[in-house]
Amino acid sequence: MTQPKRILIFVADLGFGHRAAARALEAALSEVFGDQVIIETTNPMTSELAPSFLRNTTEDYDRFVRELPDLYQITYQVSGAPVVSSLYEGAYTVMLLLAVQSVVDKFKPDVIIVAQENFLAPLNALMALRTQPIPVITVLTDLTSLHRMWFNEVSTMTIVPTDVAYDLAVLAGLPKTAIMQIGIPVNTAISREIRAQDEIRHELGWTPDLKSLLVVGSKRVRQLMEVLRVLNHCGFPLQLAVVAGGDDELYEQLQATEWHQPAHIYNFVSNIPQMMHAADAIVCKAGGLIVSEALAAGLPILLTDVIEGQETGNADYVVTHGAGVRANEPVEALEAICHWLADDGKAMRLAGNKAHQLGRPRAAYEIAHLVMKLATGTGRLSA
Repeated sequence: MTQPKRILIFVADLGFGHRAAARALEAALSEVFGDQVIIETTNPMTSELAPSFLRNTTEDYDRFVRELPDLYQITYQVSGAPVVSSLYEGAYTVMLLLAVQSVVDKFKPDVIIVAQENFLAPLNALMALRTQPIPVITVLTDLTSLHRMWFNEVSTMTIVPTDVAYDLAVLAGLPKTAIMQIGIPVNTAISREIRAQDEIRHELGWTPDLKSLLVVGSKRVRQLMEVLRVLNHCGFPLQLAVVAGGDDELYEQLQATEWHQPAHIYNFVSNIPQMMHAADAIVCKAGGLIVSEALAAGLPILLTDVIEGQETGNADYVVTHGAGVRANEPVEALEAICHWLADDGKAMRLAGNKAHQLGRPRAAYEIAHLVMKLATGTGRLSA
């Protein structure tokens, strides 16, 4: 009997996107290949072999992004310069090589998937020491604003989501044969949900015949309450479905709010794909994963928060292609919703059509097939 292929996925909890993309790939691999694969997802930054200060990166990242956004933007942009990027790669190699090596030696993978760029330089150093390098697939998790560290020669194949990302990979020196444009892997439930919108709304307890805005927050989303206050008093014929994303403080504020619009309040949910298919539009930050999921669901996107530098490209991509609007102030969010609802929702439907054209709801499945081709050494590496 053929032994199952061992798939190792590296993630870091710096934003939700890396972990969510990894979960999407896990699900796609399991759905398609079942017991033909053994999958392990790990974050070497939490290893005892990594420096202790790296173990608090999630909390530090949240604080940095929310409290010092201008400094974060400058740091991100400066670190992407070739010389500085090389210094960062050297530092991460020193800090993470032993942790990465320990995981690889213990799990003995047939393929490694990298969903966070900090692990590529250490992997490159590790593979240089091996007589039989392990295939590495790098999966980018932002649409166009991409740190130079994403593009590393250790990658057998780098999966990019857009034409811009493809060009950046070529500019960084990756051979075209090692770049494949597929998309960001999104929750597989998005492509599997085929029920009518009314049926899903009935299941969720939403009013079937009201325009519905899905509003997604988290600890990383700024000014969300200010935007919601404006929408709550707008008097438009719509209902709000607000997800706090596990931010308990935000959830308490939402529960304490006197709602003048029909509102459905949630803390942390596991059925975002169903909610997306039940909604007419989404209000969210410009994270690569949430934007990609919204596009995959064909939702018009109202972006109310953008981490400048890292997420600027995601916002520009949505706006430039007509799939959504960026609102820097609450009043701009109100103007966007007013425009979308006018003329029987014509502008909203147009933005939804644009989103549908850009979405890649089956990207995770396409990448899963590529992973197995590398794991088994069969077939051509083509999407």
